[in-house]
This record gives sequence, structure tokens and C-alpha cells, in this order.
Amino acid sequence: MSSDADLLADRRAMRRKLTLWRLLAVVGVVGAILVAGLAWSGRGPGSIGGAHVARVTISGFISGDRRTLELIKSLEESRAAAVVVRIDSPGGTTSGSEALHKALRDLAAKKPMVAVVDGLAASGGYIAAIGAERIVARETSLVGSIGVLFQIPNVGALLNTVGVKVEEVKSSPLKAAPNGFEPTSPEARAALQRVVDDNYDWFKRLVRERRKLAEPEVAAVSDGRVHSGRQGLALKLVDEIGGEPEAIAWLEREKGVAKDLTVRDWRRRSESSSYGLWSAGEALARAAGLESVATIIARASDQPVGLRLDAPMALWQPAFEK
Repeated sequence: MSSDADLLADRRAMRRKLTLWRLLAVVGVVGAILVAGLAWSGRGPGSIGGAHVARVTISGFISGDRRTLELIKSLEESRAAAVVVRIDSPGGTTSGSEALHKALRDLAAKKPMVAVVDGLAASGGYIAAIGAERIVARETSLVGSIGVLFQIPNVGALLNTVGVKVEEVKSSPLKAAPNGFEPTSPEARAALQRVVDDNYDWFKRLVRERRKLAEPEVAAVSDGRVHSGRQGLALKLVDEIGGEPEAIAWLEREKGVAKDLTVRDWRRRSESSSYGLWSAGEALARAAGLESVATIIARASDQPVGLRLDAPMALWQPAFEK
């Protein structure tokens, strides 16, 4: 009997301790989130809201995803004194590149902005670069690839080999053409060519206006090829050879940005400088048997936009020799 009473007392004591630890974990999670929020908004220690130069990185395939556009939008009302846009991208869809360019132009109307080409600013990547007031590139960076393409794989021969035939009923011959299951008709090819030409004219007009080029100068750089940073300087596609130090020096010299400001990366909140605090809160939540806060947010967030081959693209794709 005595041993049963002792066992019951031990269980109650353990339950009280577990309850206490869970309460402390919840308090820790809430505290971490509050501190992270203050840091993000500029009202707490380690804040990114004080005077600084914001660095935004554009890399990989450009789709004009909502989260990137909202990140750029958030800078408009921030305390960032200026913006450095680091670009390393082969481009993406023309509509996504257009949306990114517009977001950068809206931001440039409120904050001094300079683009730094780390390795590649081709096609849609170059459309992003000309959203800034100045472009700095390394001597060996690749810039340009001013052009548009439309690609769709044709698997008709493969289907014939395996004995598969795709039948269709459609409202007109040009509906859903090309479809990838049969050779593209001359009419469908001509219709797509008109779309590509229209996108191409838009791209060239954008380059002409942003880089202040004459028509012969635009023609010389808009045949789809890429240029090195040194070539791009001579062709007026870039303004200066260098990297981030040269870009910041220009901001200080020409835009009156205070010297020696801290350069801080602007990322989505889950990737921000408050990530360490957030991670600590996550660990406490897991220790208390609570569901991860990040898991809840991930459930509510959109899925990444996939690569689409059925849309016009401003994309540099180096050809491989057979």
C-alpha cells in the first residue's frame, strides 16, 4: 500500500514538473516570436529597421513569384537608406521578369538602387538589372541575351514508337497549339512567332529607354547573345566594372548615402536575421510536444511556382554541341 502511495505521489510530482516545463516552453516560444517581430519591425535589439543598405538577391529562374514581389514591396517603407540588388540569374518567363522589373522600378522611385551582377544577368535577369539606376558587373560576368523564346517538347515520334495516339476535339485549329503530340502547323508557328516578336519588341524598347541607347546601339546588342562585363561596358549595357564595394561607393558619392552603413540581407521572414531566435522557439515548442510554428505557416503558404515551358521566356539557354 505504501509503495502504491509513493508511486502515485511520484507521478503527480512528475506531472507538475512536465506542466511547468510546458508552460516555460510556451512562454519561450511567445517571447522568441515577439523579439523576432520587434527585430523585423525595427523596434528591438538586432533590428534591421535602423539605417542600413539593404541587399536583395535575385537568383535562379525568375517567375515573378508573389513572395519575392512582396519582399521588394516591403522595402519601400523600410528604414533602408539604399538598396543593392545582387543578380545571378539566366532569366525566366517574360511576364515574371516584367513583374519583377516593375517592382524594382517602384522601389527605385523611393530608394537609391544599384544592381550588382555577380555572375549572370541574362534575358530576364538583365530585365531585372535595368530596373536599377546603375549596373555594376565584374569583368567576367555575363550580361545581355536580349531576346525571347517559346519552347515546347514534341514527343510525337516517341508516342508513335510505343503505339500511343492522342486524339483531340477543339474549337479551332489554333486552340492549344502547339500541343507537343504532333508537328506544329505553319499557322500555329506563325501565330506563336507574332507573340514572340511582340515580347521581343517590348524587351528592346525597355533596354532602349532604360539604357538610353540609339536604335543602332540596340540592334547591336539584341541578337540574343551574351556579353562579358567588359564588353557590356563598351556596349553601354553596364555602367561600371566592379562589385558591391564599387556599387556602395557610388551610392555614397552620387546619392548622398551615409558612409559605412551596414549592409544587411533582406530575405523572407523565415530566412531573416531573426532566424536564430525563431529556431530557438521552434526547439522549445518541440520539447514541449507542441506543433512546429513553421509547420503551421508552411501549411498556409503557397507552393513554389514550377517551371513552365508553355509560356514565352526571356531565358538564356546555352546550346550544347552534338
